Amino acid sequence: MTKAFGKTLVALFLLAAAGVRAQEVVRLGNLKLAHFGAVSYIKEIAPGCGIRVEERVFAKGLDVMQAIIAGELDVGATASEAAISGRAGGAPIYIVAGFAKGGARLVGRPDLPLKSVADLKGRRVGVTRGAIQEVLLQAELQRAGLTASEYPGKDVRLLFLSYPDLNGALLGKEIDAMMQSEPQSSQAINKGFGREIMKPYGTPIGAPVRTMVMTEAFYGKRRPAADKFMRCFVQATRSFIENPAQAEKYVRENLFKNQISGQDFRDAIGNSPYSYDITPEHIQVTTDIMVRTGVGRMARPPLAKDWVRLDLLDAAKRSLHVQ
Repeated sequence: MTKAFGKTLVALFLLAAAGVRAQEVVRLGNLKLAHFGAVSYIKEIAPGCGIRVEERVFAKGLDVMQAIIAGELDVGATASEAAISGRAGGAPIYIVAGFAKGGARLVGRPDLPLKSVADLKGRRVGVTRGAIQEVLLQAELQRAGLTASEYPGKDVRLLFLSYPDLNGALLGKEIDAMMQSEPQSSQAINKGFGREIMKPYGTPIGAPVRTMVMTEAFYGKRRPAADKFMRCFVQATRSFIENPAQAEKYVRENLFKNQISGQDFRDAIGNSPYSYDITPEHIQVTTDIMVRTGVGRMARPPLAKDWVRLDLLDAAKRSLHVQ
């Protein structure tokens, strides 16, 4: 090796190392749910997008909002109700994309004659407090003319539990039905201790869209990094949509450590497909129903037109030729 060639190699190595050091860090908050898998995959491909993504996994969307308010995150993946409640509570965020739709199911004990929402009268129903599943449950109960409370005296007795604990409560017959997320609802059905009553998409919300939010500071003051992150999001999502086997392998092995079956995953994504898009109209309808049902108890509900910003998404989709 010549001395000049050796110097060239060293210079190239130093430039590459400087490039790695120069990559901006994006702090991402996420949830451990099947339809949040493409968001988690962003960190795997982030170096190719020119950024480094540090992911933190939370128990529920409201915890993501609290971390954003505390200044600990730049981007968060949540259900829409957490984003709406967060914005109403002062979280400095914009909704910049949607990444999955659906992801809810009303599941009952198979030994009970539960075939519709009306059959829940006099029953104990589990749900995660403040989650989009609670919004949908309350909306469906109102449509059926039923009242509900965690205290005695109403048509339906509510029990507020985490997503994993809901399945345990249904299996142990501590509750008669649950409005559950994915993949937990699919697991309950496939393991035989749950039976689908309905998918709760008949309200004006339709199939709820999960939201990608950015802090106002990240969106406005770190625009190049925000652009790179959004391109990475679109790439990750396109990869999962076009390669279901890759999505299944990543989610089952990386997120759930093989604790869910292939059938659980496929059933879950069948009820919560990956997506990119969201509209201000969808967020406004969701906000209005949250107000009507009392979920979130917002003193000043935000107007969707003021904080849904889709320009980054539109630019990323155009650059990657995604419809």
